[in-house]
Amino acid sequence: MRYFYSAVLYIALPFIVLRMLWRSRRAPAYRHRLAERLAHFDTTALAADRPVIWVHAVSVGETIAAAPLVEALLTRYPGHSLVVTTTTPTGSERVRALFGDRVFHVYAPWDLPGATRRFFATLKPRLLLLMETELWPNLFHACHYRSVPLLLINARLSARSVAGYRRVRTLVGQTLSCVTEIAAQTTTDAGRFESLGADAGGISVTGNMKFEQRIPQSLLERAEVLRRDW
Repeated sequence: MRYFYSAVLYIALPFIVLRMLWRSRRAPAYRHRLAERLAHFDTTALAADRPVIWVHAVSVGETIAAAPLVEALLTRYPGHSLVVTTTTPTGSERVRALFGDRVFHVYAPWDLPGATRRFFATLKPRLLLLMETELWPNLFHACHYRSVPLLLINARLSARSVAGYRRVRTLVGQTLSCVTEIAAQTTTDAGRFESLGADAGGISVTGNMKFEQRIPQSLLERAEVLRRDW
């Protein structure tokens, strides 16, 4: 299923690029830094001798919700480089406004096998913390293949999303099997992830970080355990 998914993505790539250019008519930032979407970027500003922790937040809301987590990581692991990726230009602007040069920011790669391999080869992340609901088969497989712990943070699934994912349940189940831990917003979200194939033993309920704006102690403790295993 993942190979078929990847083939469809490669076929769709020209149309994805055209869509970005079309969106850039109203938001010019969408046509800037397109190479980053394929994992071509300059790492001069990134310390080469430090292990990398990667945090992914799609856009503005997820970036704001992730801010306490990022600040906690910067404080707890001063010897690490923190990479924060987004998908949208507005998310990119928010990362730079909140953290400046304290983190290394690029766009997340499109979920193509080649782009994903380049991203991992370039940054060599030791841990990925992914905000909310971003299920990318090739990215998740890359983490599993390289034994990179992957945590879904502030994770949520709507009933509509579950219905859509069930149409490709085999692919979604394979994708979720690559996840190390899921920190779900509610018990309902936890149950929905489990219904799609996630391991119940790896799911905890930590609340909604967007409202609480704090890092659950259980999540910090789990991150510390994973860090010791690096």
